[in-house]
Amino acid sequence: MLAPNATQVAQQIVANVSRALQGKEDRVELAVVALLARGHVLIEDVPGVGKTTLARSLAQSIAVSYRRVQFTSDILPADVLGGNVYNQSTGSFTFRPGPVFTHVLLADEINRTPPKTQSALLEAMAERRVSIDGETRVLEEPFFVVATQNPREFFGTYPLPESELDRFLVRIELGYPPQDTERALIAAQRNPAAHADLQAVVERQALLMAQDAVDDVSMQDNVIDYLHAIIRATRSTPLLELGASTRGALALSRAVRAYALIKGRNYVLPDDVKRLAPAVLPHRIRLAGFQDSMPSRSDAIAVIDDLMSHIPVPL
Repeated sequence: MLAPNATQVAQQIVANVSRALQGKEDRVELAVVALLARGHVLIEDVPGVGKTTLARSLAQSIAVSYRRVQFTSDILPADVLGGNVYNQSTGSFTFRPGPVFTHVLLADEINRTPPKTQSALLEAMAERRVSIDGETRVLEEPFFVVATQNPREFFGTYPLPESELDRFLVRIELGYPPQDTERALIAAQRNPAAHADLQAVVERQALLMAQDAVDDVSMQDNVIDYLHAIIRATRSTPLLELGASTRGALALSRAVRAYALIKGRNYVLPDDVKRLAPAVLPHRIRLAGFQDSMPSRSDAIAVIDDLMSHIPVPL
């Protein structure tokens, strides 16, 4: 059985964030899926569609700490992780924690910083700890990274390496709001940063309880076989140079469990797998035939959708 109120906790976060990011509840759900599954989320889109609003609203909806790092070309790993600083008065070194020591970290425009700084987040995202000067420091749970980047601007950017992309549970686009929602924002004649007055609706312990409840969501054998068939299909199609890894399969498995919890179920449906695969798998595969150009995210999603269309859905 699900832990008491786990679904209520998840739905309260979705509802509260949706107040600030109107007309995007499906995208908000994907971000909350990553949060509940102890993953991270990468938001790709043009400026001004709500990437930062989503990150800040998630942080404000939970009674946890929040830090933002605006990544630029001169940011160093120590600017993210922190480091030991010499104290002249005591003649010793004192550790000064960086912004990574928080519960929710917004890595704004992460592709504008060099690979050395990008990789500084790898250990933190994968293992919830950082190693500095030979000493390992554990990050407090929850630890949730929301990274943003503009996929249509390439000047002064450094594409994320595959090893870093693989640490993001979901990769989403926000897109423009629905026509009626956008018109209402214009008619309101006010600053659309509705996150400014959001209040926390969930305590830290309640979130941790909901994260633990994801483990209690079951998958029947036929659903596991369906998910596995999708993973194996990515490895055998000529459309892909590199298919999804075992880590990708486990990521999809945890994501669909979190999604089922949001929907109030303690079991996963095949439709949950179909819903989550386009958010979890495209950044974990490599398309064939793109040696001289970079495939778009929509190209990768189209391949995943095509593969799923040829795999029977269990009843």
